[in-house]
Amino acid sequence: MKNTVEIANRFRETILNGTWIANTNYKHQLQNLNWKTAVTPVKNLNTISLLAQHIHYYINGINTVFKGGPLDIKDKFSFDFAPVNSQEEWETFLTRFWNSTEEFASFVEQMPDEKLDQVFVDEKYGTYKRNIDAMIEHSYYHLGQIVLIKKLLAE
Repeated sequence: MKNTVEIANRFRETILNGTWIANTNYKHQLQNLNWKTAVTPVKNLNTISLLAQHIHYYINGINTVFKGGPLDIKDKFSFDFAPVNSQEEWETFLTRFWNSTEEFASFVEQMPDEKLDQVFVDEKYGTYKRNIDAMIEHSYYHLGQIVLIKKLLAE
């Protein structure tokens, strides 16, 4: 199997359909979640909605680069989102999240393996592989937070 296909599948597992690492994924955790739960704060933690939008923000930013555009995402804006005010808005966001995730994975699996070792935008950002791996790791980090916040909200 091509390395890029394997990495794309690892990314899909994190967001859409996997249970290998965390025994869950974003879609499993969020798909049937009521919007009110998603926006409910727990102490000083980010809400589930903000964490999901945060990951989506980075996926979209990298997708822009995959399409030949600039890397214009900034950490300081990665939690700045309009509030979700209804179940319809929540479900619309989730549809965009799943679609952006699949787009990201498709870009990765269509890459030649050699591209993984090429510079991603600028040498200071490392290689494509490093950035794709970081997206997977970053996603798992926040998935763990989402799982814990859901447990706290269920108490």
